[in-house]
Amino acid sequence: MPETNPQTHVIDFRAAGHLLAARDPRGAVKLLDSVIAAHPENTAARLLRARAFFAAAQLRPAELEFELVLEREPDNAFAHFALGRTFQRAGRPEQATRHFRLAAALDPKPEYLRAARFDERA
Repeated sequence: MPETNPQTHVIDFRAAGHLLAARDPRGAVKLLDSVIAAHPENTAARLLRARAFFAAAQLRPAELEFELVLEREPDNAFAHFALGRTFQRAGRPEQATRHFRLAAALDPKPEYLRAARFDERA
């Protein structure tokens, strides 16, 4: 097994971001698995892996990662929004709306506000 060090994990993290941007979410997940195994507390790596799972249509693993990020960073508006998208895609609209509204309350970005649909009755 090749030796790993902190620089290797930084390189893998950055490469995973590039793979995700290049529409290779499964490749990104593979790189991030070793980063997270070595640094399970790394929220940025977990958020990137959650995004990769979502992009790969692996909704349950994405949900679990986004929830873990939110346990550590409950005020992370993007994680709430992304978890809402995950629930929406999984056909769970009530849970999706809850997280969309939390995202919009934390950061009133136009896309968060649109997704939250505050003008509709809850």
